[in-house]
Amino acid sequence: MSVKPGVAWLMVVEAVSLAVMSTLHLTGRLDDGSRPFQPSAAGIAEAIIAVVLFGAALTALFAPNQARPTALAAVGFAIAGFILGLTFTARGGSTADIAYHESVLPVLLVTMGLILRSGANSARMAVHE
Repeated sequence: MSVKPGVAWLMVVEAVSLAVMSTLHLTGRLDDGSRPFQPSAAGIAEAIIAVVLFGAALTALFAPNQARPTALAAVGFAIAGFILGLTFTARGGSTADIAYHESVLPVLLVTMGLILRSGANSARMAVHE
């Protein structure tokens, strides 16, 4: 079961957006907000999630037939991270932080759905062979 190139590139875009947000948080460009939100902690978390997603995306691009478990784990990790981050951001983050979480989380959920669907399609094709 493989991950389609379009899904892999979507993961790259998600990883790049996280890298940008991480940089903005870690450089103090997005440091408004109040406790319990901490921009530096958000930046570190975003950087880790970006690296995980990017690594899985590379696996999907260069070894698509073996990438599905890695992609599922990476996107699942990103979704969990976004949900956790949103709990802090909703209670003290800036409007930009909240908007980012609320716009990217649905994209991550769609990505997960596309990866899951690719597995279902592969299973159906194997049955019909």
